Amino acid sequence: MSASRSPSRFVVMADDDHAVANAGLVLTAIVAERLGIEALADELVDLGDRPGGSRSGRKILSLAQAIVADGDCIGDVEMLRAGATEVVLGHKAMAASTCGTFLRSFTFGHIRQLDQLSAEILGRAWAAGAGPGDAPMTMDLDSTVCEVHGDAKQGAAYGYTRVLGLHPLMATRAETGEVLHVRQRKGSANTGRGAERFVNELAGRVRRSGASGLLTLRADSGFHSAKVIAACRRHHIAFSITVNQTSVVRDAIAAIDEDSWVVIDYPEGGRAEVAETAYKGDRLIVRRTRLVGRQARLWPEWRHHAFVTDRVGTAVALDADHRNHAVVELAIRDLKEGAGWNHSPSGKFLANAAWIVIGALAHNLLRWVAALGLDHRGPLVAKTIRRRLITIPGRLTRSARRDQLHIPRRWPWRDQFLSAALRLRNLPLIV
Repeated sequence: MSASRSPSRFVVMADDDHAVANAGLVLTAIVAERLGIEALADELVDLGDRPGGSRSGRKILSLAQAIVADGDCIGDVEMLRAGATEVVLGHKAMAASTCGTFLRSFTFGHIRQLDQLSAEILGRAWAAGAGPGDAPMTMDLDSTVCEVHGDAKQGAAYGYTRVLGLHPLMATRAETGEVLHVRQRKGSANTGRGAERFVNELAGRVRRSGASGLLTLRADSGFHSAKVIAACRRHHIAFSITVNQTSVVRDAIAAIDEDSWVVIDYPEGGRAEVAETAYKGDRLIVRRTRLVGRQARLWPEWRHHAFVTDRVGTAVALDADHRNHAVVELAIRDLKEGAGWNHSPSGKFLANAAWIVIGALAHNLLRWVAALGLDHRGPLVAKTIRRRLITIPGRLTRSARRDQLHIPRRWPWRDQFLSAALRLRNLPLIV
């Protein structure tokens, strides 16, 4: 490199009104526009005369787009106001202080309005082509701890993980990683607290959104209860739920005949077998594992993992599917990794309750860009979409009375970006 091109000789000037930070936000903006999110939010989320209560749609979309662009606090909304970024959003980017006032004005009733908004948006996205239709759909129920620092956060407490934080309840679509429903809870909440009502709401939400096929709910032992199972039966949802190793369960496992165990694949150095028995009228499928060879001295006994289910299929196949419940952790990672759930930005519990619903909307917007723009129907890693399609530098110009967005020449994922933009623009506009 010649001395005249040395980076240390550059003259840096912050004077370009046409530069666009994260030009790929145009993709999520197109999705938001085609789904009519701003107008729907203005209609459903009505804070009345509370501070920051007007034009809810702009504030919700400003927060969601900031999270899409890797923001994890309210202050990151300011990136949307840089250069010409606001133009690609299709709406006015609200100031961080305005968005903070808006979140702090939420009451419990307004959180329910936000829940209704997220359900309606889910239905519109599925109707546009992102939904399961009449195909089977698996829902993973789980909870996570959103860590906070300091004791000034309302509702923050130490739970079973001994981490100070809040403890939201969530359900994701296993096939895509979409968040189907979310509910904020205080940090000390038991894992299964509110699970029955949550399942009732989840069932109604996905059915109204257009999921007409077989539904299956998978969950870990924190959600094993007669009430959750009854809710599944009531809504005709097949279930696969891990059980706690109570004395009754241990006795049922001990009564399984040795000839009933079927060997399944397991990493070298170990052995795994599957069998089944009955438990309270349902199938109890048990997987037992242990080490073999020299390593067996470390853990010579069988370790058992059992779950109840009413599903049809072989014990081996159902066990393999139940273990896939772990994909919910990938969605949780995407929600937390540099995104909205990594941080609880307010001292007010209800503001943080609104924040996680908006974070889930941002999470889903990325997946709808992939599903509707790239025809990618399986799980994906959010940071991959961000790096390839969202965090693209751009510049806005205007010619023949049309705005033109320029992205760098030789961008490695140029064709994907242009294809996604074209497909998303062709989606029917919902007004």
